[in-house]
Amino acid sequence: MSNKLKMAKIYSIIGLLDQGWSYRRIERELGVRRETVSRYDRLRQADSKPAISPTGSEDSDGAKPAIPPPGSLAGRKSLCGPLADVIRAKLDAGLSAKRVWQDLVTEHGFVGGYDSVKRYVRRTNNKAPLPFRRMECDPGSEAQIDFGSGAWVIENGKRRRPHLFRITLSHSRKSYSEAVWRQTTENFIRAIENAFRSFGGVPRTLVIDNLKAAVKNADWFDPEFNPKIIEFARHYGAVFLPTKPRTPRHKGKIESGVKYAKNNALKGRTFSSLAEQNSFLAEWESSVADTRIHGTTKKQVKAMFDVERKFLLPLPTEPFPFYHEGKRRVHRDGHIEVAKSYYSVPPEYLGRDVWARWDGRLVRVFNDRFEQVAVHSRVEPGRFNTSQAHLADEKISGVERGAEYLLAKAGRMGEESGQWARAMLDQRGIEGVRVLQGFVGLAKKHPSYAINHASRVALDSNMFRLRPLRELIKRTTRQAEIEFAEEHEIIRPLAEYQRLLTVSFKPTDERSDHEPTTQGRPEAPEALRAALHPGGEAAGGGRGATQPHGVSGADRKR
Repeated sequence: MSNKLKMAKIYSIIGLLDQGWSYRRIERELGVRRETVSRYDRLRQADSKPAISPTGSEDSDGAKPAIPPPGSLAGRKSLCGPLADVIRAKLDAGLSAKRVWQDLVTEHGFVGGYDSVKRYVRRTNNKAPLPFRRMECDPGSEAQIDFGSGAWVIENGKRRRPHLFRITLSHSRKSYSEAVWRQTTENFIRAIENAFRSFGGVPRTLVIDNLKAAVKNADWFDPEFNPKIIEFARHYGAVFLPTKPRTPRHKGKIESGVKYAKNNALKGRTFSSLAEQNSFLAEWESSVADTRIHGTTKKQVKAMFDVERKFLLPLPTEPFPFYHEGKRRVHRDGHIEVAKSYYSVPPEYLGRDVWARWDGRLVRVFNDRFEQVAVHSRVEPGRFNTSQAHLADEKISGVERGAEYLLAKAGRMGEESGQWARAMLDQRGIEGVRVLQGFVGLAKKHPSYAINHASRVALDSNMFRLRPLRELIKRTTRQAEIEFAEEHEIIRPLAEYQRLLTVSFKPTDERSDHEPTTQGRPEAPEALRAALHPGGEAAGGGRGATQPHGVSGADRKR
């Protein structure tokens, strides 16, 4: 039972309202909710006589005073009435109620309070709501899609309730219904595709709500679709148009269509399997839903659909190649795992995330911008499918590149090298490919003239083993170094160094008095001094010329 105010508090509320107090101020003063104050204010303004008799709670005849209805317009006239045109003009100019009251006080000497203007503006702007606008569609232009709850399915003693998928052509109200266990993207696409085949064509636009199977992020202006939904729409030439979030009236035709199917077809029924329920729905659509006279169009659904069928887009030659998809991390070996098999990607995506799509035949790999970077045919679980284009050049051996590649490299080392390589491969067959790889690698350690000379000698001797060829190359290299040392003009012959190193000892009595005498120390011969200091005799003469300038014998001794 609701609380009732005492008469004293009611009189206080009415008296404060007469004085122009605001609802909020009365609430703070009397501890009464603003809604209660507003109710008594409406009663006060509803009739010129007070809602509560000043002399008591009863009239003279003993009956309680009548309370006028809240919507009555009778009551005390507003102070804003004489300035109604001025207020309306200011409101049309976009001014707020506060600004209107301020202008009325300064420009017209208005004596009322701000609450009086605010109440008047509220009553003035209290317009009747506009009626909804019906959107009728041309044939074949639109279909609306929604989900509801299906009938109970009892399997093995367990009760399960599936989801009811339903799509309705907006012009003819022709519909298709199907029960599914889950609202997944795959089930959603398959149900729409089954509806297209049932219609014999494709509507141009599909109005849906923001279900997660189709819309990743809801946005009235720019929704983000599931990539699979985008591919499906592109395949059939249709366009998905999600409604505004939490606005079911944007697809009112399918809202009533789902309600009709639930109440007329499925209510009070149970089925033993999902297939049995779908079979019943197909029969019900053709025998009941299509033959009825629609309440809005006042025509038979089947007759209107026979006209609309010609305006539907034609079905493509092949159904939508449904695929699975998911994010994958590229492993260290440059492959991703898809359905327990492994597929290569370009080396620049190593350690990064890519997007994979696969069906029964192909695996496609996309980067973060949904650009296709790889495509493979499906292989059995546990197998690898590696594209040669995805291998880094540093990781491809010469054997993998083939014999012709190695022969071309040997030919670039020299004519003799190319001849020996080809003859060796003809002689040794398949095992010669690895020998050829080692022969090409000799160019990293030895000069080309040595390799070509050794190849000519080996070819003349019919020697096609790599080990003796290496020794021959090393010997050729050493011989070339010796010849270089003997013949080059800036290198002295070894005989000259042999002569210079021949030491002749002088008697100790021939030493200068200024030179230290160390017993047993040999003295450098004059020839070596002359070699190390050319022109020494001319500069200082004798042994003293070999000393550095400014260094005496005593300093050297110290």
